[in-house]
Amino acid sequence: MSSAAQNRDAGMPARSSFDPPAALDVSPEFLDKYNRPGPRYTSYPTAPAWQESFGPSELEAEFEQAERRGSPVSLYMHLPFCESLCLFCACNVVIQKDKSVARPYLDTLKREIDFVSNRISRSRPVIQFHWGGGTPTYLEPEQLDELFGHVRERFTLSDDAEIGVEVDPRVTRREHLQTLRRLGFNRLSMGIQDFRPEVQRLVHRVQPFEMTRDLILLARSLGFTSINVDLIYGLPLQTEASFTATVEQVIALAPDRVAMFSYAHVPWLKKQQGSFAAHLPAGMEKFRIFRAGLRAFLAAGYAYIGLDHFARPDDELARAQRNRTLHRNFQGYTTKAGADLYGMGVSAISGIGQAYAQNHRGVAEYSDAVGRCGLATMRGYRLTRDDVIRRAVISRLLCHTVIYQDEIEAEFRIPFSEYFAGELKRLGEFVTDGLVRTEKNRISVTPLGQIFIRNVAMVFDAFLAGQSAASHPLFSKTL
Repeated sequence: MSSAAQNRDAGMPARSSFDPPAALDVSPEFLDKYNRPGPRYTSYPTAPAWQESFGPSELEAEFEQAERRGSPVSLYMHLPFCESLCLFCACNVVIQKDKSVARPYLDTLKREIDFVSNRISRSRPVIQFHWGGGTPTYLEPEQLDELFGHVRERFTLSDDAEIGVEVDPRVTRREHLQTLRRLGFNRLSMGIQDFRPEVQRLVHRVQPFEMTRDLILLARSLGFTSINVDLIYGLPLQTEASFTATVEQVIALAPDRVAMFSYAHVPWLKKQQGSFAAHLPAGMEKFRIFRAGLRAFLAAGYAYIGLDHFARPDDELARAQRNRTLHRNFQGYTTKAGADLYGMGVSAISGIGQAYAQNHRGVAEYSDAVGRCGLATMRGYRLTRDDVIRRAVISRLLCHTVIYQDEIEAEFRIPFSEYFAGELKRLGEFVTDGLVRTEKNRISVTPLGQIFIRNVAMVFDAFLAGQSAASHPLFSKTL
C-alpha cells in the first residue's frame, strides 16, 4: 500500500457497521429465486413507463413551476464520445477517433445550455454539477475550459458546489486534470472494472494498475477532494480469486467511494456483448465473486451504502445514510436532496419537481431538436399522487433500509397498512426468507435483504406486472 493510502486509512475504523458473514451464505435455490431482472430505481416510475407524449412544451411547464419554487439546481451534461469501445459497456456512447466531431456537438450543447439557463434565475444556486459520458476527457483541455466558462457565465455556482467529472485514465493527461481542478472540479470518477490483464484484453479495456494509481496520485496532489472508482463483477474470465486481487489493489488506492456494479448482459441491446458470452461467470459463481468483493471492502473499513456502493465512513454519503438524509437520483446516491436536476446533452435525463424528461439518444436527432426548439425532449413522465407515494417508500428503502409507516402516513395522509395491504402481504415471504423484518410501525431490511434490496423495492412497484410481457427483459438481474 502506498504511504498516501496508509495515511488516509489511519482514521478509518477496522470494520464497517455492516458485517453479516452468515447472510452471505445462500443456496443455489435461494439465489435462483431472487436473482431476477429488476430496476435500479434511480427513478420511480422507471424509464419504460415514460411516455413520448411528454415533450419540450411539457418540460418547459415544469421549468416554470421550478422557477416559482425557487429550488436549488443540479446540472448534468452528457459528453458521449470515446476513442474506443469497451465491450461490456451499455452506456450511450459515440465511438470516434476523429475528435473534430466534438466541435459541432459542443456548439449544440451550448445552445441547449442557453435555452435552459434563460429559464433559471441567477438567484437559484447550482449545488451539484456533473459531466458524464462517454469520456469527458476525450475533449481537449481548451474545450473543457470553454464549456465550463459557458456554464459559469449563465448559472450561479454555489461556493460549496459538488462539481464532478468522469475521467478515463487511458486518455486523461496531466493537462486535463490541471484544467479541471483550476475550473473548480473537486470530484473525479473513473472506471477500473477489473485489473486482471486477461479480463482487460477480452473486454477491450487495457488499463494497468500503475496507470490508474498514477492518475489518482496526481489528482490528490492537485487537490481533488473526492476520488470515486467503478468496478464490475461478473465480467468474462473473472474468478473469485482474481476479483479479490483486483479489490485489494483498489483498496490500496484508498478511493473515497467505490461503485461495484453487476455486469448487465444485454446483447439484444448491445451486440458487442455477444462476443464473450461463453466466458461469463453466472449463478453461484458470480455470487461468490460479488461476495468476495463485499467482504474485502467491509474488512477494509468501508461502509456498505447499498445496492453496489461503498464509501469511507467519514465520507458525506456514509454520514448522510447515518442521519437519514441520503437521496437517490439519476446519478445514483447523493446528499443533494431537494435540488431540481437539469440534464443536457444527448440522452440526458432531467428530474424536476414531480416529472422526468429524457433527451433524444442519437446525436443527429438531438442536434436537430435543439436547433428547432432549444430542447431535445424525447419522452418524459409526470408523476401521479400514487407514484409520488411509492417513490417515497422505495427511496427510503434504498437509501436508509427502513420505512417508518407513520412518516409516510403523516406526509401523505394515508393509512399505510390499508394503502399497501397487498404489498404487506407479499412481504410475508421476504420475512420468511430472512430479507425483511416487520414491526408495528417499521419495515426494515436485514443484512441479507440489503444485498437483495432491489427485490424488496420491487414489491412496491406498481408498473412491473405490465412490463413483464416484453420480448426481452427490460432490466438487468438484481445480482
